[in-house]
Parts: sequence; structure tokens; C-alpha cells
Amino acid sequence: MAKIYYRLKQNTNSKMPKCYGKWYAEMKHTETLNTRKMAQHISEHGSVYTSDVVMGVMEKFRSCLIEQLLESKKVKIDGLGTFYTTIEGSGVDDAADFSLQKNIKALHIRFLPEQEQELNISGPQFLKKAHFTNFDGLTAGLTGTYYEGDEQGSGTSEQDGSDNGGGGGNGDPIEDRP
Repeated sequence: MAKIYYRLKQNTNSKMPKCYGKWYAEMKHTETLNTRKMAQHISEHGSVYTSDVVMGVMEKFRSCLIEQLLESKKVKIDGLGTFYTTIEGSGVDDAADFSLQKNIKALHIRFLPEQEQELNISGPQFLKKAHFTNFDGLTAGLTGTYYEGDEQGSGTSEQDGSDNGGGGGNGDPIEDRP
């Protein structure tokens, strides 16, 4: 079974008084798959293509994605989501004073998860599919798990009282989920 590993981390930022001292769930990633490892993984899932063929397609996708984003286009991957760009910069009082060099700080690649009903992987829907395990508590047996489709809270939820109201999450307390 797939698992989302997390650790509890206390907010020590005194500039965030509402959050200061509270404990929050923080992701614990176990590995970063590079393109080659992901291609190998895909090829092992009953694919008729070898990992080198998958790797070539993924590399071509990456370069074409960047090319299209730099052409001011969005790229929607059905069932996954949409890639697009945003501009970070500073404003000016008068349009005549605007300068690309002075007022544009960065160009960011963004991703919006698929939100069509049957393919939805947006934050709340993705959370419903997740199975959580406290990484620090693996040997101590401290786990908190939500089961897919558990909308009435009938599955186990041995959460630790942490909320997610500003320690890096989206502001929704995990334990308040239906």
C-alpha cells in the first residue's frame, strides 16, 4: 500500500503568533525519482516500451513543455492537470515607467491539478486518497491513516492533534476533514 510519510514539526517562528508553538505535519519524502528512474518505473508497469523509449518520450515532453510555456501557452495533460506560467514583479504608478528589467523579477512555472469530477486530483480530492504514516513513529507504532472513500470518519484516524493552520499547509486542519 502506498503511504504518505510525515513528521511533526513545531513552529518556532515568533513572527507568526497564531501558529507559534503549534505542531504541524510536514512531508517526509523518501526519495526523488529522476527522469531515468521514473521511466524505469513506468516501463515496469506492464508497458510494452522499454525504459529507454519511455525516457526518450519523457525528455521530449520536458523540452516541448518548456518550449510551449515560453510561447505563452498553457499545457493541459488530461487526467493530470495544467502547466502554465506566471510573472513575478513589482508595480509602477504610471505605465510609462514600466521596465522589463526593473519590474519583472521572475517567470514561474505553475501547475494546477486536474479538477474534472472523475479525474480530480486537486488538494482535497488527493487528500481523500492518501494514506498517512508518521515517519518518526514507525517503530513506535504511531500512525494516522485516512482511508480512500472514508467520508464519515469511520476509518482509523489516530491523529496527533496537529492542525495545519499556517505551518506550511493550506490552512485546513487535517483533523477537521470529514
